[in-house]
Amino acid sequence: MLSLNNVEVIYNEVILVLKGMSLHVPEGQIVALLGSNGAGKSTTLKAISGLLKPEDGEVTDGEIEFQGELIHKLDAEQIVRRGIFQVMEGRRVFEHLTVEENLIAGGYTRQDRNLKPDIDLVYEYFLPLRDRRKQAAGYLSGGEQQMLAIGRALMAKSKLMMLDEPSLGLAPLLVNEIFAIIQRINQEQATTILLVEQNARLALEVANYAYIMENGRIVLDGPPDTLKENTDVREFYLGLTEVGQRKSYRDVKHYKRRKRWLS
Repeated sequence: MLSLNNVEVIYNEVILVLKGMSLHVPEGQIVALLGSNGAGKSTTLKAISGLLKPEDGEVTDGEIEFQGELIHKLDAEQIVRRGIFQVMEGRRVFEHLTVEENLIAGGYTRQDRNLKPDIDLVYEYFLPLRDRRKQAAGYLSGGEQQMLAIGRALMAKSKLMMLDEPSLGLAPLLVNEIFAIIQRINQEQATTILLVEQNARLALEVANYAYIMENGRIVLDGPPDTLKENTDVREFYLGLTEVGQRKSYRDVKHYKRRKRWLS
C-alpha cells in the first residue's frame, strides 16, 4: 500500500534528517516505526502526509508511493483526499469546538455527508466521548483528547491511519486501553496503520511488522517476535538483560555506545 524508497529529507536546505529512508506498509496491517527522540520518526510521517513544507522541509531524493501513485510532490490536502490521515503528536484537537464538532470536522474531505453512522461508531469505540459529545474539547483529559484525535481519523474513513506517539503523556492503564482499540480498529475496519512509538513493548504487541530507526535511517526490521529476541532490541528498547532481567536506565544509557548497528 505505502512504500518509501531511499527517501532523503532536508530542512532549511541545510539540515539532513532522513538519510535514505526505506520502509513498506502492506494493506490491512499495523506497522510500527520505533526509535528514540530525534531519530526522524515524526519527520517520516510528515514526509508522507505532505506536512514538511510549513516547516521548511523538503523531500530531496527518493520516492514515496501510495497505492501505485507517487505522492511526495503533492500538497497535504491532496494527500488527505487520497486516504492518508495523520494523528499528530500532542493530540491537536480543536479546543473551542465540542467533541461532536471535532468529529464532524474529521469528515470534511469525504464525498458523502451522512456522518451520523460513523459518529456513532466512534462512540462505540470510545465510550467516554459519548457522554462528553457536547463538551468543548479543550476541557477533556489527555486520554480523552487522544481518543478524539483517533476518532477524527475514523471519521475521515482513512485508508492509512498514521499515529504519532499515541501513548505520550498518558497513564499506563489508559495506554493499554487505547492500544487495544487501535488493534480493534485495524481488525474490524480493515484500516492500515503506521504506528510511531517510543513504547517499544506495547508497539511490538500490536504490530504485524516493525522497523527500528536511528539517525534518519532504518537499522533493523522484522516481525515483532523476531525483534523481541534480538539482543540489541531487548537491551536498548525493552530494557532487558540477556537473562530477561530489567536493566536500570543508567545501564541502558551506558551501554548505548555498544549498539552493533551503529558501529
